[in-house]
Amino acid sequence: MTPVQDILKTTDHHVDSRRLWQSLMDLARLGATAKGGVCRLALTDLDRQARDLFVQWCEAAGCTVSIDAVGNIFARRPGRNPKLPPVMTGSHIDTQPTGGKFDGCFGVMAGLEVIRTLNDLGVETEAPLEVVVWTNEEGSRFAPCMMGSGVFAGKFTLEDTLAKRDAQGVSVGEALNAIGYAGPRAVLGHPVGAYFEAHIEQGPILEDQAKTIGVVLGALGQKWFDLTLRGVEAHAGPTPMHLRKDALVGAAAVVEAVNRTALGHQPHACGTVGCLQAYPGSRNVIPGEVRMTLDFRHLEGEQLNAMIAEVRGVIEATCAKHGLSHELVPTADFPALYFDKGCVDAVRESAKALGLPHMDIVSGAGHDAIFLAELGPAGMIFVPCENGISHNEIENATPDDLAAGCAVLLRAMLAASEAIASGRLAA
Repeated sequence: MTPVQDILKTTDHHVDSRRLWQSLMDLARLGATAKGGVCRLALTDLDRQARDLFVQWCEAAGCTVSIDAVGNIFARRPGRNPKLPPVMTGSHIDTQPTGGKFDGCFGVMAGLEVIRTLNDLGVETEAPLEVVVWTNEEGSRFAPCMMGSGVFAGKFTLEDTLAKRDAQGVSVGEALNAIGYAGPRAVLGHPVGAYFEAHIEQGPILEDQAKTIGVVLGALGQKWFDLTLRGVEAHAGPTPMHLRKDALVGAAAVVEAVNRTALGHQPHACGTVGCLQAYPGSRNVIPGEVRMTLDFRHLEGEQLNAMIAEVRGVIEATCAKHGLSHELVPTADFPALYFDKGCVDAVRESAKALGLPHMDIVSGAGHDAIFLAELGPAGMIFVPCENGISHNEIENATPDDLAAGCAVLLRAMLAASEAIASGRLAA
């Protein structure tokens, strides 16, 4: 056996870049779109085919595969000490309706490549290693997003989750049974020694800064709201401007306030109005109602709350000014998160050891690692994606950058295994 420490002392990337790339391309054939992307919604037959392929590859690599009751797939490579909690890695293989080849899929295939590389090198780790496919991370067919990891972390109950239905009325439980992935394994009680997730950045920062590796410090807190503004529909011609109760005029003030507030709470602040519908939607009728979504994000909880308070003040003031009423309903609340220092350091030191340009970065999106961080030490690795584009069929990343991220993942997982065995890394 080749000692782990010998691997960690070298500057060799070790991973097979061509094999990693080919696995990603093979997976991308399942649900391939005409524009070069992937449409593989959670718990569809295409998802079943992708799951089957992953299981086949993992079993060929000597892993033991198990599936829990929400469909999460765990592929375990044994360690010398089976009593130690596993070092885990993974992501998701479901996509957006117009998704790309790399979002989520890179994290899963990078984990598989770590297993294959260790097999090639004859390396036996102290702690077991585990690669996971989390069910329905995207949330595009079933809400909420990050469903599988949320059940695993105890954030969502299994009963409520299995009862969730898609637009056609099919429940999660029915869909799992239909594709044969309602597993017997319990969803709770699984130990987590450490968890790493490799992912494309889904933003433009690494590419803009010419860095190959993003050392993810944490994830932005997120608070979402549905806002309804109500005025009075009236004829666009006979109704004088000063007597109108135009809900869309109020909405315009709110949109401007969301943007202004986010710009005023930098760094790490984002504010977005992603959906806006005006009713009744006739060109010569003053809008009497507007429904809109508000998305606030920040790394610091106090700053996040301050942003919301500022916009709430604008909502109240503009309603008073224009004779409107409003309803503001919270729809999502994810607290800001800092990843475990030991895991963050392992990623940073791995990038340094490999001579890869790297920088500290913060995740603006939700990832399964956010839930896993509540069960044990966790960290993330970002690699660039072309023009920062993701959730899009033209999403792209280079084979070299993907291989570099996988090489960092390999070293970080080995270092975590050693740290767990020695007691230096513990939940």
